[in-house]
Amino acid sequence: MPRFFVSKENINEEERMISILGEDAFHIARSLRMAVGDSLTVCDGEGRDYDCTLTKIRDDRVDCDINEAKLCPAEPPYKATVYQALVKGERLDVAIQKSVEFGASAIVPFESSRCIVRMKGEKEGSKSQRRRRIAAEAAKQCGRGIVPDVTEPMSFGDMLAEAAKCDLAIFCYEKEGERMLGTTLESLRAEPPKSVAIIVGPEGGFSPEEAERAEQAGLSLLGLGRRILRTESAAAFVLACLSSEFELR
Repeated sequence: MPRFFVSKENINEEERMISILGEDAFHIARSLRMAVGDSLTVCDGEGRDYDCTLTKIRDDRVDCDINEAKLCPAEPPYKATVYQALVKGERLDVAIQKSVEFGASAIVPFESSRCIVRMKGEKEGSKSQRRRRIAAEAAKQCGRGIVPDVTEPMSFGDMLAEAAKCDLAIFCYEKEGERMLGTTLESLRAEPPKSVAIIVGPEGGFSPEEAERAEQAGLSLLGLGRRILRTESAAAFVLACLSSEFELR
């Protein structure tokens, strides 16, 4: 069933009616060629789904009646923020898309010492808009109840300070051979974390100095197994492990 996100101001609970505007309305009318009477799901972006029936279709506005409202079942029981180091090419796009599909609530790019790509001030604005569109499309495709935010890039130090506020902060470090992700997650079964930070480095990984800073900040340096993962797939791997441990049991 087609899925669309709208602002809460476009949802009229009293009259049990929702309006879909702009590009999404045009997509319904022209691309999907939906008709009055067809069904679709509308989400308020805060985890609430509305099963709806189309009542009026125009290129710039679509109206539909609310049949049922319910909490979206696709959201995990924890808030996972992916802190992804800036990487070149389409790798960051892939990391964003897969992080959304695997349950991340937000994606925060950051700059580290081995990043080839650097923050470039005003140029980051248009990039951030495109990254948010990627997150929105991924959220629609996989049935999310929210559209995970993709923030502006931040410095390594700011990232550490923010990530350390989470109940569990996972610093993915390929040189960590003793403390493993699986063992750490297993130890938390009795009291699962409500907030999780997943920190992934660039193509060349983190420097020893950065790993030391992360540990001093209170983050958990963890290995992800015997195979070294690409930067664009590491966060998805960790999110899948979180889902297996705390969501699918």
